[in-house]
Amino acid sequence: MADGTYVNPSGEFTRDQNYIATRITADGRDGWPVEPGRYRLVVSRACPWANRSIIVRRLLGLEDVLSMGVAGPTHDKRSWTFDLDPDGRDPVLGIERLQEAFFKRFPGYERGITVPAIVDVPTGQVVTNDFAQITIDLSLEWTAHHRPGAPQLYPEHLREEIDTVNRVVFADVNNGVYRAGFAGTQESYEKAFDRLFGRLDWLSERLERRRYLVGDTITEADVRLFTTLARFDPVYHGHFKCNRSKLTEMPVLWAYARDLFQTPGFGDTTDFDHIKRHYYEVHRDINPTGIVPKGPDLSDWMTPHGRESLGGSPFGEGTPPGPVADGEKVPAAHSPLP
Repeated sequence: MADGTYVNPSGEFTRDQNYIATRITADGRDGWPVEPGRYRLVVSRACPWANRSIIVRRLLGLEDVLSMGVAGPTHDKRSWTFDLDPDGRDPVLGIERLQEAFFKRFPGYERGITVPAIVDVPTGQVVTNDFAQITIDLSLEWTAHHRPGAPQLYPEHLREEIDTVNRVVFADVNNGVYRAGFAGTQESYEKAFDRLFGRLDWLSERLERRRYLVGDTITEADVRLFTTLARFDPVYHGHFKCNRSKLTEMPVLWAYARDLFQTPGFGDTTDFDHIKRHYYEVHRDINPTGIVPKGPDLSDWMTPHGRESLGGSPFGEGTPPGPVADGEKVPAAHSPLP
C-alpha cells in the first residue's frame, strides 16, 4: 500500500517509520526556510496522521501562508491521487499523484508515499513527510505567521510531559489499532488488542478528573489522540477487530472526544465519509469485498459532553479559529456538524 500498511502473515504489524526528515525552519538550517506561500501541505482527510496537520494548521491560523491540497480518500499501490480536483490534478502543483513530488526529489523513491507531506511549490519537490515533526514545527517554527490568539499547542513548560504522553499514546493507541488490524496471527492480534485497551483504560482514568491530557488547555497531545478516537467506531472497532468496547461505550473517552469534536478545528476538519471509504475500500487484504458500512449513526457526536465542569479552557488565553476557509469545508453529508 502507498501508506505502508498491510497484513504481516508471520505475525506482528511493524510500521516503517523512516520518513523524510528534512525540516522547514525559521532559520532555514536544512535549506528550507519558512516562507509564506512557498509550500503546500498535501493531505487526505481519511488519514489520521494527516488529519493532525489539518487540525494544527487551522488552530494556528496558517491557511493563508501554507496552502493545502487534498487527495482523495483512496489510493492504489503507487500513490495518493488528486481525484477530488476537477481534472484529477492538484491545482497548485499540477500533478496527478503525490508520488510525482517524491520522485522529483528522490528519483525511484522506494518507501511509502505518505501523507501528510509538504511540497516546495517552486521546485515541485517533496520536503518532508515526517508527520510527527510537521505539527511540532508548525507550532514552533511558523510562529511569525500564527493568527492573533493562536493557542500554544506545544508550550515549553509542558513539553516533557506532552512528549511522554505522546510516546505511549502512539505506541499503544495511534499505532496500536493498526497492530491489531494488520496482525497476521492470533497471538500477535491478542497481544495488540490487550495493549490497546489497557492504554485506553489508562487514558480514561487520566481524563476522568481533567479536561485535557496535559495542562488545562488543548495541546499537541489532544490533537494526536483525537484523530484515533474519531475513527474508532466507524473503522477500528469493526474493521480492525478492536471490539472490546466501542468509543460510545467508554464514557470518559466518549465525552472527551465529543468535547474536542465540538471545538472549532476538530470536528470541522473530520470527514467520516472519507475515513470509512479509505479503510474499507483500500485494505482489501482485510475487507476483500470493499463494501463500506453505512453506520454508525454520527448524530451523537453533537450531544452535550458536560466536560466544562472539569475546568480548563480550550484555547487558554487565546481565541478559537475563525470560520473554515473557503474551499476547505467538509461536505455537510460527511459530518454531523450543523
